[in-house]
Amino acid sequence: MPHSSPDLARLAMTVLQPGFDGTAPPDWLRRALGEGLGGAVLFARNLADPEQTAELVTGLRRENPAVVVAVDEEGGAVTRLEARTGSSWPGNRALGVADDVELTERVARQIGRLLSAADITLNYAPVVDVNANPANPVIGIRSFGPDPGLVSRHAAAWITGLQSAGVAACAKHFPGHGDTVTDSHHALPTVHADLELLRERDLPPFRAAVEAGVQAVMCGHLLVPALDPDNPSSLSRRILTGLLREELGFGGLLVTDAIEMGAVAALHPPGEIAARALAAGADAICVGVSSPGGESVHALREAIVEAVHDGRLPEDRLAEAAARVLALAGWHAGNAARAHDVLPEGPREATRARREEEGEELGLRAARAAMRVVVAKDGSAAPSALSAPPAPSALSAPPAPPILSRPPLVVDIAPRLNPAVDPATPTGLIGAMIELLPDTTGHTVTAETAKLPDLGDRERPLVLVVHDALRHAWVRDLLAQAVRLRPDAIVVETGLPGEPAGAVYIATHGISRASAQAVALWLTGGQ
Repeated sequence: MPHSSPDLARLAMTVLQPGFDGTAPPDWLRRALGEGLGGAVLFARNLADPEQTAELVTGLRRENPAVVVAVDEEGGAVTRLEARTGSSWPGNRALGVADDVELTERVARQIGRLLSAADITLNYAPVVDVNANPANPVIGIRSFGPDPGLVSRHAAAWITGLQSAGVAACAKHFPGHGDTVTDSHHALPTVHADLELLRERDLPPFRAAVEAGVQAVMCGHLLVPALDPDNPSSLSRRILTGLLREELGFGGLLVTDAIEMGAVAALHPPGEIAARALAAGADAICVGVSSPGGESVHALREAIVEAVHDGRLPEDRLAEAAARVLALAGWHAGNAARAHDVLPEGPREATRARREEEGEELGLRAARAAMRVVVAKDGSAAPSALSAPPAPSALSAPPAPPILSRPPLVVDIAPRLNPAVDPATPTGLIGAMIELLPDTTGHTVTAETAKLPDLGDRERPLVLVVHDALRHAWVRDLLAQAVRLRPDAIVVETGLPGEPAGAVYIATHGISRASAQAVALWLTGGQ
């Protein structure tokens, strides 16, 4: 290929947002930032605690003050900064069930403050997909719900709250990942809706996000034949430029979902994906995984430069994309400065501590507002087909709690969650129960073991925790078996609720430390 000019190579570096390994910037990343690398994505593998996170970001900015530091911090199941403990705040589905837009805005503002304290630029959140299909394997509780009106108003509130803390929000996954049965981490999903349905259901939350001033949008890797029968959405000029830019009027940063995901990785080499996405209208290329020495990042740069030389990517399109990356960095610099406290060091620390306490209380309040409970009249509500999820309105707010008289056996029937959820994230109730009743016994059942422990001790209360039982036959089977043996069991569903089962059925509508604490407190009478 022809030797590229330094300016062209720098433009190509500006549009890349790679991940990396380690809790400090590796040498290759420092060099790349000095060469104009425009972004870096943080994952749980990079983050140990708030102090280390802030030091890591400072190290990145030392090499390039304008670097866009991004992270997935949705609240609920998808958390990076709180992956080891679970999120302090419930996720979108819980907020949608509570349906209090002021509460949603306040939760998002607290998440923004968490990220702002580490000087993070961009949060790849919120998910504004309408979860129209309960069988969706990757959206589910990450969505505010199945109704486009509800999703739209909570998306706007979440964006407003987050951005008030000086952190850019990113509405995802355009043009809508809610009506799919395939996880785009593994293969290319197809959205079979016609154009009229897309306009009525999937697009309104993105329009609401644009009207709320969202700074970024993430395009999903989706095949949407009604919009473009030939190209995935992330590589489609009709969708990214024609629909998002020209029709919806979005003028901010457009970033791809990670290009190593199976949905597009099976179609083209990484460099070709990057070049095609940029040509279609994307401004930044998210790359979750990089080679140990950064060779893959430099290969992407060279592929983008080659596409310009070959005429497949207009240079002015690349320059426009790079300018949007720098504009987002400028927005963050100005807004983060205004959002930070301007107090002396002592009061600032006190303010931070007070806000952390307020955040914990807010998270618990939101989790309680999302809890729904069914108490069986005869004390034994064995699960039926568990086929169709009830609407949240069909469940009730928590009545007087069935206070546990002694430490229970907690059995966490735990399916493997989708790759958006970090494997280290706590998903069950065991830890929260042990905190309140130290003699609680915990047992985790996975798909690999798929066998219940001994449930014969009827003197010990039994709590069964499941996630998305509707979508996992082995979970439904074990739950039915357990409730037949112990009709007095308390069942806690942390995903989309199904037919109530057990003597008491609790739906949290999500996974978070706050949700687990809310259930544990309710069960022990601590409210």
